[in-house]
Amino acid sequence: MRLEGKVSIITGAGRGIGFATVKKFLAEGSKVIACDINPLLIEQLSTVFANDSNGTATVVDVTDSQGVVDMVNAAVTKYGRIDVLVNNAGIVRDSRMINMTEDAFDNVIDVNLKGTYNCAKAVFPHMMEQRTGVVLNASSIVGLYGNFGQTNYAASKFGVIGMAKTWAREFGRFGIRANAVCPGMVDTEILKDIPENVLEDVIAKIPLGRLGNAAEIANTYAFLASDEASYINGTVIEVGGGATL
Repeated sequence: MRLEGKVSIITGAGRGIGFATVKKFLAEGSKVIACDINPLLIEQLSTVFANDSNGTATVVDVTDSQGVVDMVNAAVTKYGRIDVLVNNAGIVRDSRMINMTEDAFDNVIDVNLKGTYNCAKAVFPHMMEQRTGVVLNASSIVGLYGNFGQTNYAASKFGVIGMAKTWAREFGRFGIRANAVCPGMVDTEILKDIPENVLEDVIAKIPLGRLGNAAEIANTYAFLASDEASYINGTVIEVGGGATL
C-alpha cells in the first residue's frame, strides 16, 4: 500500500473526484480526513466510514480560514501529523464575461483560490515541523488554456498552479512537495448541465474518445502523494486523455 501510515486531508470530498480520492487513499493505507461544505454529503461519508477507523468526515467551509485551522488542529490532535493535503474543493459559476456578475466572480475565486490558500496556510506549519509533506492543488486544463464562459474559473485554476509552483520553491527545503493536477473532461456531476450534443462534440475531440472517470484522477493524486513521486515538485500534470493536443 503506497500511502500506509500517512495522514491525508481531502477537501471537496463528498462526491465526484473528491470521493474517489477518499476511497483510493483509504485503499492505499492512508488515514483520511474527508472535508466538504455539504452536511448531507458528510453524513453519507460518515456512514461509509462507520466500519473504517481510518476515515473521518467533517463539515468544512474552505473559505472560513478559522474553521480550516480548527479542522487541521483537530486532525493533528487525533492523528499526530498531516502528511498530505489534496486541495480538491471547487465550484463553477459559468457565464460569458459580458454577463458575469461580480458575485459569480467572487464566489469562484473565494472557494477555488482563497480556499486553496486557506488550507495550505493551515497545514504548512505542521509539515515544516515534520520536515515532510505533500500539497496537491486541483487545477484543470482550463487553468492552462482558458475556456469560453469561464473567466472566473480559469483565473482560479491558473492561480492554484502559480501557488503550487511558488510553494515548491518556498517549502522544498523543508522536504515538502507541491504539485498541481489538471483534469480534463471527467464524468462527474459538474457536466450534468452541458447539453448532450455539446458534450458529444467535446468527446469527439479527445484522442482517447471518451470522458475520464474520477478514479483516474484519484490514481494520479495517490501517485503524487506517495514516496514513488519523491522527486516530483512544482510540476503540473494534465490528466485529460490528450484533449489539449
